[in-house]
Amino acid sequence: MEHIEQNLLAYRDDVQKIKIAILQSRYRSVANANTEMLGLYYGVGKYISDNTRSGKWGMGAIETISHQLQGEIPGLKGFSPSNMKNMRIFYEQWASELELNRQILPADLIDENALAVIRQTVSAELGGDKVHAFCRVGFSHHREILKQCKTSDERWYYIFRCASEFWSYRALKNHLRADDYTAYGGIPNNFTMTLPEGQDAAKAVRSFRDEYLLDYVNIKNPDDYDERDVEDAIVAQIRKFVMTLGEGFCYISNQYRLIVNDDEFFVDMLFFERNLRCLVALELKKDKFRPMDLGQLSFYLSALDKYVRKPGENQSIGILLCEEMNKPVVELAVQDYDKPMGVATYRLGTGIPESYSALIPLIDGVQQILSESKGW
Repeated sequence: MEHIEQNLLAYRDDVQKIKIAILQSRYRSVANANTEMLGLYYGVGKYISDNTRSGKWGMGAIETISHQLQGEIPGLKGFSPSNMKNMRIFYEQWASELELNRQILPADLIDENALAVIRQTVSAELGGDKVHAFCRVGFSHHREILKQCKTSDERWYYIFRCASEFWSYRALKNHLRADDYTAYGGIPNNFTMTLPEGQDAAKAVRSFRDEYLLDYVNIKNPDDYDERDVEDAIVAQIRKFVMTLGEGFCYISNQYRLIVNDDEFFVDMLFFERNLRCLVALELKKDKFRPMDLGQLSFYLSALDKYVRKPGENQSIGILLCEEMNKPVVELAVQDYDKPMGVATYRLGTGIPESYSALIPLIDGVQQILSESKGW
């Protein structure tokens, strides 16, 4: 028995290495298949666009062709009339922006040239990083992004997030509803003045929203509660809260104890942000922002940097979460502190207006081990 256990321990690392290789291989296969599909849809979209916009095809042509395709290839999926129209949109939107229409496809188009268009021409226009992200995102994701996003920068924001964080279609729709593109980077802060040159202030700003929709946090008595009630409700839904904060946040503790010369102090919630490589102290405050609250948070950051921060980690960042804020007041208040701090608002499930009722928690699945893979 002991000999068997020793063998199991001896081969554990080997099993893990082979397991990772298998999973990464499977992911590359799926990624390559997705690229093939996007190339096909782009080519078909061009063919449909050329024939419909020129007037060569009459009314109802797409519906008729779709129906005949189903007869030619029984069980064919993805070529309904509505999806074929989406392929046309897919081609026209990207062709217009990236000038992909310079590529001429043969009339039959159902060959590798369709794939070559999206691989070769997009590669020349975008560069490697954008190509990889573009081809990792499924067609349904592309369709929703094109439908909801009006600018190129906004589209690429969601494409990169989908590719790097493995968002499902449902998760993407939730992030689009929450308007991540506008919300992230809008937090009032003093990062550019307080973070050292080696610690990317712009990256820090992009890591935080100016408002967090905590629609899964419900308070029993919405008219009579305090910060601890909110904190307890968040901790009960900590997995969802971490995903709401964004990719890279790791939960450490709530009511994190700091001891300074025998005196005890407690940080409401403490996180570590892997991308920024720093501790993030989050303080919850009910009601409207008060400048005096920053003094408390600044002290916590000083204590964290002195007693908790490990060698190699960056300067700690503090975020004050309150129900309301006057941005000009916040911007004036934070500028006199030498600790990096930002102020954001939160909205509970009991306080979300009717127009937000369709929102569900920004969590759909978990990060996969394949996120360690850098390419395919």
